[in-house]
Parts: sequence; C-alpha cells; structure tokens
Amino acid sequence: AAMWRALAAAPARALLRTPPLRRAASLAVSPAAGPADERVETRVAGLSPGQPVTLRAVAADDSGCLFQSCAHYRADSRGELHLGTDASHGGDYTGVEPMGLFWSLAPAGMEKPYQRLVPRSTGAPMKVEVLVHQGHSPPGAMPGPVVAKAEVQRLFTAPGVRRIRLKEGVVRGSLFLPPGDGPFPGVIDMYGDEGGLIEFRSSLLATHGFAALSLPYFDFEDLPRVMKELKLEYFEEAARFLQRHPKVKGPGIGVIGTGKGAELALSMITFLPEVVAAVSISGCSSNTVADLHYGEMTLPGLRFDMKKVSVSDSGVFDIFEALDDPTNPANSPSVIPIEKAEGHLLLVVGEDDRLWKSSLYAELAIRRLRQHGKENFELLSYPGAGHRIDPPSTPFCQVAMDRVLGVPVLGGGESKAHAHAQEHSWGKIQEFLHLHLG
Repeated sequence: AAMWRALAAAPARALLRTPPLRRAASLAVSPAAGPADERVETRVAGLSPGQPVTLRAVAADDSGCLFQSCAHYRADSRGELHLGTDASHGGDYTGVEPMGLFWSLAPAGMEKPYQRLVPRSTGAPMKVEVLVHQGHSPPGAMPGPVVAKAEVQRLFTAPGVRRIRLKEGVVRGSLFLPPGDGPFPGVIDMYGDEGGLIEFRSSLLATHGFAALSLPYFDFEDLPRVMKELKLEYFEEAARFLQRHPKVKGPGIGVIGTGKGAELALSMITFLPEVVAAVSISGCSSNTVADLHYGEMTLPGLRFDMKKVSVSDSGVFDIFEALDDPTNPANSPSVIPIEKAEGHLLLVVGEDDRLWKSSLYAELAIRRLRQHGKENFELLSYPGAGHRIDPPSTPFCQVAMDRVLGVPVLGGGESKAHAHAQEHSWGKIQEFLHLHLG
C-alpha cells in the first residue's frame, strides 16, 4: 500500500517520462548490386554498445525454394559492426568471414534438404535479403525482432555481356561474349554427370573477359537423354567452332570442367590440338562411367560398383569407395594418356572430396606426366574442401541430391575451408587461363 501511495504522490509527468530516443539501427551492404563472385561489404550502425544481434540472409532459387543462413555478432563500443573485421560467435559459421552469410546459405527448415542454390538462368540477378535481428537466435529458431534490413542483388552477367544460344552442327549450348570488340580468350566450360546446361560459371567468365562456351553433352534439347557413351568428335566440333569464332583470340582455346567435365577436359587437351589449356576440378585421371570414342580409339569407362556404396542412418549415400580402382592393371585401358598433351594443365582438388578420390587421381596424373618428363602442370590442393569447387560465395553443399540416382550423395568438405578454396581457386583459374590463352 505504501508503494501505491508513493506512486500516487509522484508528479504525473515523472511517470510519463519516455526513455531517451535511440537512433535507429541501419544496415548497409555494398555494392547493393554487383558480380556474384565478388565480395560485398556489410556494416551495421546505430546499435547500442555490445548489443547482441543475429544477422540472417534469405534467398530463393528459381523454383521458389527458400535458403537461409544466420550468424551471431556483438556490436563494438560505438554500436557498430563490420563483417570484414568483426567475428561471428555462433550460428552457421564462426570467425571473421565477410561472405559467410552467402556461402552458408542452406535450404530452410520447411524445404526439402540437400538442394543446391545455383541459378538456372543467368539473366536475372539472385536477390538476397540481409536482416539484423535483436538477440542471438540459434539456426532454425524463431529470430528476434528485425531492427534493420537490406536487399543485395548478385549479378551473374555483367552489363554488355551477350548470351548466344548455340545450334551449330551437332553442338548445343550457350556462348557468352564480353562487351567490346575483342578478340577474347576462348574457354569451353563443362559440368558433370548431372547433365543439362549449367551456365553460371560461363557467364561469370565472360564478366571477366573470356569468350565462354557453356557446353552440355547429354540431357539437353536433342542431345542423348542419358550418358551411355560419348564421342570426342562432339567436343572437337565445339572446340573448332569456338577457335574459329571471330571474337575469339587464337591460336588455341582453353577448357574448364568439374567432375566428369574435368575428365573430359583432360581427354580434350590430350587428343585435340585446338585445346592448349585445361582446368580439371575434382576430376579423374581415367575415363569413367561412359565409354569415350574418338575415331577408332575407345577409352572404356571405369564403373561404379554399387556393392561398395554405404548408406548412413539418415539415408545419405557414400560412394567414395565405389569407383573401379584406376591403379588396377586390368583398368589401364581407361587411363587418359595425358602425357600426349602439348598444352598446360591446372588440377584443382579438395582433399576432403568424398564423391571420389580426386586427390589420388591428381597424384596419378602428375606421376604419369613426370614419368614422361613433363612439368606442364600446376596443382591446387585444398585441405577441408569437398567435391564441387565452384566460383566464390556459391553456397557450400556437403550432401546433394544426385539427379541420376535420385538419392542424397555425400560430396564431403567443411563449409569454411570449402568457401576459402572456392575464393582462392577462382582467382588462380583466371590467372592460369589468361597466362596460356593471352
């Protein structure tokens, strides 16, 4: 009762005194629109000193599947945050990671797991919303109230880059040409056994001054539906088309491939004089899965033995041990004779690739080159990186749905190490191609 009397006696204006006005929090991400493979700078201001906040990024893929990431930060003594210098203390990553919110994007809780966030069309930017929430909320939990937000557009095609759909003889795909008259160094870009047309690396290469041909080799338009056998003549025709293109600098062209595409890149530089530089990302030193024919010659494909596949309790397939052993003498007809290659090779591998033994395959390739007195190669080997090493800030995906098998397959890797491998290798790949293609 005494308390109520004291309150009643207090002047009314004291009760109505409002807390001092705090300036509103603000979030700046710059550039607000820029190339998808370049860093952004993220700054928060107007927080109270030491205030705990959760930063979140949210994006949707072309089919509307939602991806998100989060990290825990504390404001400095000025109530500010800079992701280039301040460390995350929790969430989807820790430490100073300027692009952590982007490479840790993963399917939201209500979405199907094991999906990749890669653009199917490169014409429209990928929109990412960055939000600042009060307090620290763990991944998957309801975050606190939003105190600031901003939208970022990640562009896969620079202004002035031209995309030309290709129907040239039997060759299909998309040619990306940089702005200007050229001529430009020419590169063929291929992905793996998921098939179809994957363009985002080609469009980024064009943004960096390469005439890049995104080359599908099955499951696209009138190409074969499945990868039963392959003819090197198809790839030869693509190489000759690109080499003769008026916008392409000669005399030779480059190829870049991932997985099965990497192994095709090795076969192309081995047998096709048009190809003078090859980048093999997580490739095999032998031909795999589909027999490769070239004139009278055939490189039989190593096979996967499904009895050597293990499945985890959560239903994830581990196929690491399943490919036939390329070191077995019985499999020597499948080995790509890369010592015949006159050009230059860049081998890129993740040491934690669990899809197959790409570190071992790179060692075998190097051993073979050295046995023939060749030193025309470089190796980039990344501890902690998994199978699919893409351009920077491509979200890490340790387990991905396999399009052929229709099951989740372990690709390996640890998110931070993999993200750093993507950033470092992308610069090195461009340097290598510029060096050998002019």
